[in-house]
Amino acid sequence: MTIIDPATDPSINPLTGERVDPAVLDRRPLAVKISNAPAIVRPQAGLSFADVVFEHYAEGGLTRFTAIFLSKDCEKIGSVRSGRLIDLEIPAMFKSMFAYSGASAGVKQEIRESDFFDRVISPDFGHDSAFKRIPAPGKAYEHTLFTDTKTLWQVTDQRGLNGRQDIQGWMFSVEPPPGGAPATFIKIPYEPRYVTAEYQYDAAQGVYLRSVLGEPHTDELTGKQLTASNVIVLFANHVETPILEDTHGGGHYSIQIQLWGDGPAKIFRDGQEYDLRWSRPKRDDLVAFIDDEGNRFPLKPGNSWIQLVPLDFQIEVQ
Repeated sequence: MTIIDPATDPSINPLTGERVDPAVLDRRPLAVKISNAPAIVRPQAGLSFADVVFEHYAEGGLTRFTAIFLSKDCEKIGSVRSGRLIDLEIPAMFKSMFAYSGASAGVKQEIRESDFFDRVISPDFGHDSAFKRIPAPGKAYEHTLFTDTKTLWQVTDQRGLNGRQDIQGWMFSVEPPPGGAPATFIKIPYEPRYVTAEYQYDAAQGVYLRSVLGEPHTDELTGKQLTASNVIVLFANHVETPILEDTHGGGHYSIQIQLWGDGPAKIFRDGQEYDLRWSRPKRDDLVAFIDDEGNRFPLKPGNSWIQLVPLDFQIEVQ
């Protein structure tokens, strides 16, 4: 098995392990907050162009995405929605800009006081020109805000914040490592009535096909089903905070997902399941994937979907 270490080659994307035009890596990653509820927001625009997508609990059992764009341009991304506490961690580890719209008062204050506030792009702080409203039949106003990579990188340039970032930690290999167990279907039942994440391995393409509630999850821009070279399930402590997110049904409170330190992980690649540990000892560290011998586990070259779940969460694997 040959290891691909992006740190040794400036033309290797550190987020996908793929060889690209080095010029596309001479810019700062973009983290964009994207809605996943209610069902009318699907298909979203631009998820297939992201190098990495995080899915996490928001509140009320529903989920939301933070998508990381680096190697591919995308003409439409969204719908863009409000930030959550996990977004205090993701821009730090990817050294990214962070584009979002809206946040509860408590989360907004945390973002304002964060060490990456200069990298925030949001109407919350007067950056309305980076976003546009695109109405659609049946979609409420809050589901009609979009952006694109060209605009976000222009804002990054204007602030003098663009350029290649030192993002290290992920290794890759074309060949699957030994020690895996067969895993051709994965189901992550966040809220079985309203939102699941399901992945079916397609051996012909060598990727996992993503579905939600049994229906193919597609990208509005391509019409094609979303795929993942790697499906990464990170088990982390979830703590309900005093920050009130909404007042529906008696109110829901913001969840702190403690993606620091270490914890259990499962990685699915090439139709195989691997039991691992994740590790993030320092705030600026990219979360790492560690095997039983303490070595970094190689991902498959390509995009990754990272599913954040509580420590005691049960997933289905076949």
